[in-house]
Amino acid sequence: MTQAEIKLCSLLLREHFGEIVERVGTLLVRAGAQPLRMLVGDTGLSLEQVKKALCVLLQHNLATFQLQKRGAVEYEARGERVLRILRYPRYIYAAKTLYGDTGELLVEELLLNGKMTMSAAVRKVADRLTETMEDGRTMEYADVSSTFVRLADTHLVRRCPLLPEAPQGPAAPPAPAPTLVLNEKDTYAVPRLNLTGRGKRRRSCDEEEDGGRRAKKQKQDAEGTEPPPDDGIYWQVNLERFHQHFRDQAIVSAVANRMDQTSSEIVRTMLRMSEVTTSSGAPYTQPLSSNEIFRSLPAGYNVTKQVLDQYLTLLADDPLEFVGKSGDSGGGMYTVNLHKALASLATATLESIVEERFGSRCARIFRLLLRKKHLEQKQVEDFAMIPAKEAKEMLYKMLSENFVALQVSGGELRDRGRRDPCVPPGKRRAPGRPRSPPPSPGDSQDAGPRALAHLLPLHGERPVRRAHAAAPLLQERGQPDGAAPVRDQGEQVSGATGGSQNLGGGGGGATQTRSSAPQRGGFRPRRRLLEKSQRVEAILASMQATGAEAAQLQEIEEMITAPERQQLENLKRNVNKLDASENQVDETIFVLESFIDSTVKKP
Repeated sequence: MTQAEIKLCSLLLREHFGEIVERVGTLLVRAGAQPLRMLVGDTGLSLEQVKKALCVLLQHNLATFQLQKRGAVEYEARGERVLRILRYPRYIYAAKTLYGDTGELLVEELLLNGKMTMSAAVRKVADRLTETMEDGRTMEYADVSSTFVRLADTHLVRRCPLLPEAPQGPAAPPAPAPTLVLNEKDTYAVPRLNLTGRGKRRRSCDEEEDGGRRAKKQKQDAEGTEPPPDDGIYWQVNLERFHQHFRDQAIVSAVANRMDQTSSEIVRTMLRMSEVTTSSGAPYTQPLSSNEIFRSLPAGYNVTKQVLDQYLTLLADDPLEFVGKSGDSGGGMYTVNLHKALASLATATLESIVEERFGSRCARIFRLLLRKKHLEQKQVEDFAMIPAKEAKEMLYKMLSENFVALQVSGGELRDRGRRDPCVPPGKRRAPGRPRSPPPSPGDSQDAGPRALAHLLPLHGERPVRRAHAAAPLLQERGQPDGAAPVRDQGEQVSGATGGSQNLGGGGGGATQTRSSAPQRGGFRPRRRLLEKSQRVEAILASMQATGAEAAQLQEIEEMITAPERQQLENLKRNVNKLDASENQVDETIFVLESFIDSTVKKP
């Protein structure tokens, strides 16, 4: 992992789990797999503290353990999984969009607790929903349980591996580390539970004092009762399935922008029909017949079978090839080409990055290289219709930023280290004569081997790293005691927004934020203003609850002056810009990472 990613992991662990977990997790991210005794020695923590920190990391799927050949158990952090904490709000919002408030709270509880049993999650969510309802209304456990079953059916939640049942026989010594197993057939199998009851509201202070002894007695009695029927069956959020949903949304949006809403709805239907049967790394979806697609279209969508066939033919003939035809049975068999769709999305993202960082002419050259694969410098000048000097300068800029690569022909590559570029082929440099300096971008086209060089577009890994480097800057916003709180008059906003728009360079936002980071004296007045605003809001809420008069409420509101109120509005507007920039950066990172994973992973 890069230093920026390691720093981001450290900040996330500290913010969500505290300093002790952060020290242990950061050491594992930096050093790799470590045994327990090494963690105790390197972190300077006690054995008990390190054990508890490892329990937290394992509970939240942020670390794994493995038994080595010599019998030692080593723990290893999952750095990529730690970075996924940044997407928790996106996962929760996606669950709310699909399954309403109940699905939102179920996913939120599973993310906050790492692993939970179904019965515990259902009861907790039912209680939370009951708290938000009007007096006299409660949430049934059965309703929450049905939503949980729908989440499991769409693979958004999955079971955790379990300990195998111990064989009956003579007691064997316990293994140094347990082996967790899970049958693939049971990964999404929901246990049959008869959860009857309703959510409960929290008691007031007086009721808690009166019923304290009663609750303690009930808790003691509950400890002696039988465990719930799903005891030992824990569930977790399936992040890969959420990523598959985000990928499908990006593909549908791209089709809508390129064609129309009807085409995007047809592609959405195809993706929805194959969302469970298609793995996350598959290059294609399962083949679907035209008749199946027609029957699965949303109700009330006025599209005839003939119009559907015309749209499918149009999608299959499109140059981007988002949809392909794989057969003629059933009115025609069609698939969604996931790999080509991700390649088109990544290409459009990289072209936008190059255009905003280097200008429209560099973007023209970059698109030309993407289309032609490789070109000589003279060909770039001719095809792009750009003067030779400007073309060399633009190519040099993109080459220095690793957006294009230089490929030398075979003969030149063999002779590259043996002869001077300024010495003609077949001649040898005179003894004692110094080598000539390499040609600069502004030199003539015939200088050395650069006339034989080919230029290739970069694979795409570098922009992903640059985008990751911009992520910590956005995470430092809004922290009262953090490294980079919100700046006055939107200084940091312009830097963060520039970073999201110019991900290829990653320098605009980063430079501005770091250069002004030591100037922290101006943050304290804004912290005091935020604290004052929170106190005023708390006083207003308490007075409104007690039925205060309008004159009293107005007097409390006047505690914040007009200039202070203007500063608060500016601060709120800047924070909203930062949130939008962070979402844009995350979407860009997701598209590029998905494309790289689709090229690396074998189907």
